[in-house]
Amino acid sequence: MIKKQYVKSRKVAKLTFEVPKGQLPGDVDVASVHLVGDFNGWDEQATPMTQRKDGTYKALVEVEPGKKYAFRYLANGKVWFNDWEADGYMPGELGPDNCLVEAPSA
Repeated sequence: MIKKQYVKSRKVAKLTFEVPKGQLPGDVDVASVHLVGDFNGWDEQATPMTQRKDGTYKALVEVEPGKKYAFRYLANGKVWFNDWEADGYMPGELGPDNCLVEAPSA
């Protein structure tokens, strides 16, 4: 799930990414999840997601409004997976599709 908000006073878009426990890769004992995408230069360590008490992983990023961003999730530094509620999908450079999210604008 992705929540979107435009912050008028700062002219930025806030994107909150949430991965419920039921959407984690089922064949992996997940110990960590990172959000990886255009907004962090595809740096696999830049945006760790915080695990909440209910097992949901959550991360917030601030991005330029009105743009589309490709992203994926990375579990345990090894297993890539998608958000099936993303705004869209596009072919990835290394094979599987990347998710797309469109940031809100003013």
